[in-house]
Amino acid sequence: MKKIITVVLCFLLFTHLQAQNTVKGVVKSDANQKPLPEVTVSVLGTTISSSTDNIGKFKLQKLPAGEHTITFSKVGYENQNYTVIVSDEDIDLGDVFMLDLFEEVNQDVSIITLTDDELNDDTAITDNIVGLLQASRDLYLRTAAFDFGSSFYSLRGLGSENSTVLLNGIEMNKQINGRPQWSNWDGLNDVTRNQEFSSFLTPSVYTFGGVLGATYINTRPSDQAPGIRISYASANRSYKHRVMATYSSGLLKNNWAFSLSASRRVGEEGFVDGTNYNAYSVFASAEKKINRKHTLSLTSIFAPNVRGKSSSNTQEVFDLKNIKYNSYWGVQNGEIRNSRINKVIEPIIILNHYWNLSDKTFLQTNLAYQWGQIGNSRLEFNGSDINPSSGFPEGSGTNPDPTYYQKLPSYAVREYPDNLGIAYGLQQEFLSNGQINWNSLYQTNIDSAERGENAVFIQYEDRVDDTTLSFNTIMNTKVNDHLTINGSLGYQKLKSQNFANVLDLLGGTGYLDVDTFAQDLENNPDQIQNNVLSPNRIVKTGDTFRYNYTINSNIFKAFAQAQFNYHKLDVNIGINLTQTSYQREGLYQNGGFINTSLGKSEKVAFTGLGIKSGVTYKLTGRHLFMMNAAYLTKAPTINNTFSNSRENNAIVPNISEEKIVSFDTSYVLRLPKIQAKATGFYTQVKDANKISFFYADGIGGDNTAFIQEALQGISTNYIGGEFALEYQATSTFKLKAVAAVGKYTYGNNPDLYISSENFVGDEDADEFGRKYFGKTYLKNYKTATGPQQAFSVGFEYSDPDYWWFGATANFFSNAFIGISPIQRSANFYTDFDGQVFNDYDSELAKQLLTQEKIDSYMVVNLIGGKSWKIKDKYLSVFASVNNLLNTTYKTGGFENGRNANFRQLRDDKALATPVFGSRYWYGRGATYFVNVNVRF
Repeated sequence: MKKIITVVLCFLLFTHLQAQNTVKGVVKSDANQKPLPEVTVSVLGTTISSSTDNIGKFKLQKLPAGEHTITFSKVGYENQNYTVIVSDEDIDLGDVFMLDLFEEVNQDVSIITLTDDELNDDTAITDNIVGLLQASRDLYLRTAAFDFGSSFYSLRGLGSENSTVLLNGIEMNKQINGRPQWSNWDGLNDVTRNQEFSSFLTPSVYTFGGVLGATYINTRPSDQAPGIRISYASANRSYKHRVMATYSSGLLKNNWAFSLSASRRVGEEGFVDGTNYNAYSVFASAEKKINRKHTLSLTSIFAPNVRGKSSSNTQEVFDLKNIKYNSYWGVQNGEIRNSRINKVIEPIIILNHYWNLSDKTFLQTNLAYQWGQIGNSRLEFNGSDINPSSGFPEGSGTNPDPTYYQKLPSYAVREYPDNLGIAYGLQQEFLSNGQINWNSLYQTNIDSAERGENAVFIQYEDRVDDTTLSFNTIMNTKVNDHLTINGSLGYQKLKSQNFANVLDLLGGTGYLDVDTFAQDLENNPDQIQNNVLSPNRIVKTGDTFRYNYTINSNIFKAFAQAQFNYHKLDVNIGINLTQTSYQREGLYQNGGFINTSLGKSEKVAFTGLGIKSGVTYKLTGRHLFMMNAAYLTKAPTINNTFSNSRENNAIVPNISEEKIVSFDTSYVLRLPKIQAKATGFYTQVKDANKISFFYADGIGGDNTAFIQEALQGISTNYIGGEFALEYQATSTFKLKAVAAVGKYTYGNNPDLYISSENFVGDEDADEFGRKYFGKTYLKNYKTATGPQQAFSVGFEYSDPDYWWFGATANFFSNAFIGISPIQRSANFYTDFDGQVFNDYDSELAKQLLTQEKIDSYMVVNLIGGKSWKIKDKYLSVFASVNNLLNTTYKTGGFENGRNANFRQLRDDKALATPVFGSRYWYGRGATYFVNVNVRF
C-alpha cells in the first residue's frame, strides 16, 4: 500500500513540475453576446494574469499542473469564477459569459420575494426549503423552493429539523421542535440575502450542520451593497401588500458601516378565507472596524407578526364548501374575526467580534440574546358532558366549531337514518352559515353574567415565552495550500415558560378554571381542578390558567473539521459533539396528576456524536464525482421528550438519542451549454419519538378518552435520486428539467404508549396514567412527507433588452396521508377483556388500514420581469403566477384517530360519508405575486 501511495505522489509531483500549459477563451456579455474587452483574467493564488483584447479573447500561459480557479472581473459586471484542472493539454474554455450587474438586479428580484410567503403555512413540512432561493444557485434546490414548495414537498423526505440555520454565527433552530423559525427575521430579505448554503452533507466552515445541510446568513453592514432599496409587492397568497425599505452605507472612511431595513406586510384575507396577516419588521446594524485585525458588529432584529390560521377539513366539509373554506373564523360587527391567531414577537440582539489573527487564521466570536413570546389562540368552552356530581351545571356549553361532527349531515345520517330531514337541515344550516357565530357566543356569556354565572366561552392562547442566551466562537485557518481547518465551541441556555393565557372573556365576567371533561370524580374529586393549589379559581382577561410550567435546557457543542484540497481530489472530515439536558418544572398541581405535576421533573441528558466525510474526484474540470457519508446521534426535541408536559412530568419511556445514517453520491457535468447533476441518496433515522394528542373512541373496548399518544423507537428509511439538467439552447433561451424520485417508509414497528387522566389509578397504568399498548405495526407504511415523486420541465428566456420570462410544468405523485398508529396496534382488534373481537374480519381490517394515496396532479407556474436603468437608478418589476391552470389538488392529510378500534372504524367507513373521515389540506388555486423595486 505504501509503495502505491509513493508512486502516486511521485507521479503527481512529476506532472506538477513538467506541465506548463495554456488556458484560453473568449469573454462575452451574457445579455447581448457581444465580446467584452478589458476584462481582467487572473489565476487565484498566483501572479498569472491577463486581459481580453478588443474582441474578447484572452490567453493564460505557463500554468502549473493542478487545479486552479480563474477569475474574470470587469467594472459593471459580476465576477465569474471557473475551476480548471491543468494536466498535459491546453484548455479552451470557449465562450465565457459575464453577467451585467444591471442584469443581476433584474434576476435578483425573484430572490427577494419568494420566501416569506411559503413559510407561513400551518404545516412545517415546507420549512426546510425556505431560503433556498437566496442560498443556492443549484437548479434542483431552486426548483424545490419555488416550484415544489407549495405542494408540501420536503427535501429527501426529511423535515427542517435536519437542517441548521445560523444568523451571524448563532444557531437559530428552536429547541422545542428543532426547526429554524424563519419568521423571526421575516420581511428583512434585503439584509439577509447574503447567505452561504452547504447542501446536504457537504461541509460548512461554520457548523457541522444536519443531513439537509446548513445555511449561514450574514447581515454584516460592510458586506451589504451600499445604497437605498425600496420595494412594493402585492399578492393574493398570505398577505395583500408589502412595503420594504433598506439603506446600507458600506464601509465608510471612518471605518464605520451601518445598515437599516424595515418592512410592513398586511392583508385582511389571504387565499384561504379568514386568514388575516399583519406584520412588520425592523433591522438595525452597526459595524466598527477597529483596526486591521479587529472588527465589532451589533445587530438588532424586531419582526413581530400576527396571522390567522386555517383549518384542515374532512372531504365532507370541502365538498359542501370549497378549498378556500376555513372553519376558524366568523363575522363580528361586519368584520372577519379569526379565532385561531398565531402571534410571534421574539426580538434578537447579536454582538459579533471578527478577529484576523493572521493572514490565514480567522476567529469569529458571537453572543446573542433572544426573548419574547409565541402565542396560538383558540376558543375554550365548558363542555356539556359534566358529571352531575361535580356540582357544576350540566349542559353548560357546546362546541363552537362549525365543523364539529354533531353539526354535520353525516352525523345525522348515522344517528337518524329514518329521518333524513334532520341531515338536510344540518346541511342547509352549514351551507348558509358554516362559520363561528361570534354574536351567539357573546350573547350566551352576557346571559350567563346576568344570571350571576361565569362565561361559557372564552378565547385564550397557548403561550410560549422563551428566553435564549447563545454564545459561540468559530475558527477558520488555512494551514497550507492543501489543508484548511474549521472549528467551533458553543453554549446555549433556554428558559421556556409555557402557559395558557386568557385573551377575551367574550362578554363574560369571569371563567371557571376547571377541567369539565374529567370523568373519574367519584374516586378523584380533585381531578377537575387544573390547579389544586387554587381550586375553583375564576380567571379574568390576562390571567394564566389551565397549565403553567417551565422547561430549562442547556446545550454544549464542539465542532472540528479538516478540508483537504488536491489536484484531482478534495476530501473533508468533520466531527461534532453535543451535550443536551432538559428539565421540566410544574408550577400548577394538576388534579388528575396530584403527585407528578408540581415541581421539577427528572433531569434528562443526551450526548450527541456526529461524524461526516466527503470526497470529490475531479476527472476533469467538467466531470466531477462526489460521495458524502455521515453518522450522527442527536437529542430528541423538547416536544418529543415530555409525553404530556402540560399536565405532568412524564418523560417518554426508554428515550434515547436519535441515530441517523446518511450518504449520497453524485455526478456533475459542466459543459459550455449543458449543466447537469445526478444524485443518489439514502438516509435512515432510528430511535425517534413522536407525541400526539386527540380524542379517541374504542380505547380498550368502547371507552372514549382524550389521550396522549407516544411513539417510541421509530425507524424511518429514505432512499431516492435527484436529477437536474440545464441546456443553454441559445444565448437567450434555456431549457431545464428536474426530477426527484424517492421511497420514504417506516422501517420498524415502534412501541406505543397511551396516557390519559382516565387511566390514573388503573393497575396496569403507571403514576402518569400511562399504559403500554405494545407494538404499533407501521413497518413499510409510507411517511406523510409530501410527494415522493416530483418532476419539473420548463424554460427561461432572457432578452438583451433586460426583460425575462420563464415557465415550468410540475408533476407530483406518490404522496400519502399520515396514518393513525393506534389503529395499527393490538387495541384495534381486542375488546375490553383483552380478547380478539368475536366479529373481527382480518381481510376487511386489511382494507380498512390501507394507507390512502393522494391523487397525482400537475401545476403550471410562470415568472417574468423587466429592468430599467434611469441614470444611476435601477427600476425592476417582477411577477409570478403559481398554478396558472387553477388545478385543485390535495397537498397532504392525516387519518382521524377517533376511530381507535376495528368496530368503530368499520362502522364509520361503511357510511356513504364517514363521520370521522380523514382530514386534508388543499393547495392554493391560481395565485399571483407582483413586486416593484427601486435601487439607488
